[in-house]
Order: sequence, then structure tokens, then C-alpha cells
Amino acid sequence: MQKPGFEDEKEEKIVGVGILFCSECNNMLYPKEDKRNKRLMYACRNCDFMKRADNPCIYVNRLEQEIDELSLINPDVIHDPTLPRTEEHQCDVCGNNEAVFFQSQTNKAEDNMRLYYVCTNVNCLHKWTE
Repeated sequence: MQKPGFEDEKEEKIVGVGILFCSECNNMLYPKEDKRNKRLMYACRNCDFMKRADNPCIYVNRLEQEIDELSLINPDVIHDPTLPRTEEHQCDVCGNNEAVFFQSQTNKAEDNMRLYYVCTNVNCLHKWTE
């Protein structure tokens, strides 16, 4: 269902903003507002050349956040009877000898296989990888 007045508009994904150059003097074009027509324009600061902007975006700021994989591990895995347990890896925090371990489930092709360990001491629940 389309909203009135939006029949011909298509949703576009903004990829990025490039640098535009003046076709008259080859200087860089800068964003400028056409206040009368309420449009974004690109204007040359050297000559009077102006060009209407094809895209209303003048700056893209992408934020990417790295997530600590250990913080995503649910400490309740220590109660899972299907997971293997080891007594060969001592917890660095509390000294407990038993830990539950499992393989990482990442989809990143560049990552090597990792084993994650969770201390079975219910007062500790320390998580680590080797």
C-alpha cells in the first residue's frame, strides 16, 4: 500500500558519497543549500558552477562494533548434560578443576576453530578460550 504523494518514490539504499568536481574549472564541488527551492546543490567555490545533487546524503558515518564473544556465552551451559566436561583445564579465577567446553559456532571464515571453557563452580562461572 502506497502513501498519497509517494507513488513514484522508491526506497534507495545510500551506499556512500563521492567527491564531485566542477566541469568548468575542475575544482572540488561543495554541498550548498538552495534555500528558495529547498534542494541540495553542489557549488564550485572558484566559479559560479552549480549542480543539483542526485543524492540527499552528504556524509556517511558507519559505526561497527566488535562484540566480545565470551560475553555472549550463557553461563547456564554448565547445567547442560550433553556438553563434555574436562578436569585438565583449571580455572584461573577460582582454581576449580572442572570446566564445560564446546566449539565456537562462528560463521567467520577467517576464524580458526576455538574451544570455549566455562568454569562449573556456580559462584565463579568464569569463561575463557584457549
